Amino acid sequence: MTDPLVLLVVGPILAALLPIILGLGIDRSGRYVALGLAGVQVVLAGWVLNRVLTSGRFTYEVGGYVPPYGIELVADGVSAPLLMLVALITLGVTIYSLRAGPHSEAFYSELLLLVAGLSGLVATGDVFNLYVFLEITGLATYAIVAGGRSSGAAYASLKYLIVGTIGASFYLLGVGYLFVATGTLNMADLAGSLPEVGYGSPLVVAAFGFIVVGLAVKVALFPLHTWQPDAYAESPHSVSAYIAALVSTAAAYALFRIIYRVFTTDFFEAVPLARQALLGFAAVSIVAGAVLAVIQTDLKRMLAYSSVSHFGLVVSGLAIANETAVTGGLIHLVGHGIMKGGLFLAVGIFATVAGTRRVDELAGLGRRLPLTSGVFAILAFSMVGVPPAIGFPGKWNIVVGAIEGGEWVIAVVVVASTLLTLGYFGRVVEQLYFAEAQPLENGEAIKVTDGSGIDPSAVKLAVVVVAAVMAVGLGLGVSELVSAYEPVLEVYF
Repeated sequence: MTDPLVLLVVGPILAALLPIILGLGIDRSGRYVALGLAGVQVVLAGWVLNRVLTSGRFTYEVGGYVPPYGIELVADGVSAPLLMLVALITLGVTIYSLRAGPHSEAFYSELLLLVAGLSGLVATGDVFNLYVFLEITGLATYAIVAGGRSSGAAYASLKYLIVGTIGASFYLLGVGYLFVATGTLNMADLAGSLPEVGYGSPLVVAAFGFIVVGLAVKVALFPLHTWQPDAYAESPHSVSAYIAALVSTAAAYALFRIIYRVFTTDFFEAVPLARQALLGFAAVSIVAGAVLAVIQTDLKRMLAYSSVSHFGLVVSGLAIANETAVTGGLIHLVGHGIMKGGLFLAVGIFATVAGTRRVDELAGLGRRLPLTSGVFAILAFSMVGVPPAIGFPGKWNIVVGAIEGGEWVIAVVVVASTLLTLGYFGRVVEQLYFAEAQPLENGEAIKVTDGSGIDPSAVKLAVVVVAAVMAVGLGLGVSELVSAYEPVLEVYF
């Protein structure tokens, strides 16, 4: 029987062909293909996660070729929860898109290809194969962003294409240096070969620098973030939510794997400047992203710059390089995907009903859309780090890890960024609940059905409510997530 781990990658690739083929004869077939595949992905990811939790780490050799010559897929306590995250968010966004759009067959085909790329990024145990999935993810994202069909969407997609290609080229150049130095591309094999070459070797140091910069572009760390605000702001609401929740998340996870599975903490001990440079890079991104978010008037752009800041938090946890901080970074990686995806979907409802995304034009909307506004507030305060939601334990562990590692400046930066996060989200909540109410541009939208007797806004709202419930529930049950991480992190520290 074919292992569910490989089906998580192969299934979406094959399914991506169906919307285009079936669409030639069956109207709107893509939505049913995407919805069915999303459900299957949840089942497969659940199987993989359950096996990891009960039996521990396992691998799959593609085609039966044993590493280091064959391609290896890996499921462990870190990758399995992320595979589940990809599957759940795919299902949620697909359901949301049934009412919100886009409805084209091309959109669903691109979405399924993106699912394959993200799943492969998370599961692969080979640095070149990671590049392949990075490119699949990038190409699908460029296309799906351009699906906005406006001049702004075309510009955003082109900018992302150019910047993303540069980032991928940097990554591939670093992989080339690693291959020249060691003669292998398998992550586990590289970890054993690099000490023999020497961590201080110019080839190894250059490889680390190129790979980190390349992935930092994909993560959207400041100042390599320039593609992100336009891509998020100009995309359809469903697309913005999906790429905000998962694309940079998968890239940040890839950075974690490269640092700890390939280079290991021994590299940081041998080349301390590399760790300090990465830490400084992350700290600048935390502050710059938060400051830029504060001054935005467009909700989508505010959330985009918020992501720049919060991925800086994740990378700072990785760069502090002790178990507490890395645990915090990984917790926040999962939490951010849920929270930010839910926030973008809520903004989609605001924009549809109120006819605006401007913060200063949301006055009094909390009284007109109480449930949507309440869920937005829950997700927003979770991003701030208010317990018991998932935004709190990630930040807490990063701060404690920074103190344990003597990185007091980072601890102060994280706390300061939390206050800035409260500032820009607090401004939105103030407009929703305490400003004078304005008439809705599309006041009847929440009462209109699509012919099936189902209120489109109710379907979209249900997805956002589930995101908020997951954010709070995962915060309450974060110990289970930490327990899954422990066997992996114990190997690295």
